[in-house]
Amino acid sequence: MEDTYQRLVTLLTSTFGLDADSISPTSTLSALELDSLALVELSVAAQEEFDVAIEDSEMGPESTVGEAAEIISGKLAVV
Repeated sequence: MEDTYQRLVTLLTSTFGLDADSISPTSTLSALELDSLALVELSVAAQEEFDVAIEDSEMGPESTVGEAAEIISGKLAVV
């Protein structure tokens, strides 16, 4: 999962201009100031980056970056 987490952090920094130092596994997406539109953009970007389907209900504003990485890792294990 560490690789998935690092790729997700890179995606957050490149897509949303976030500082990697401000992102931790316990950071919620809302704490990173991602609004509902940004969450949709993140979901689409993550689907393209990891080649997995992510439902809107799987990542919400109170999801943490670590939880998002776990969701993606779980989907990668199934593929």
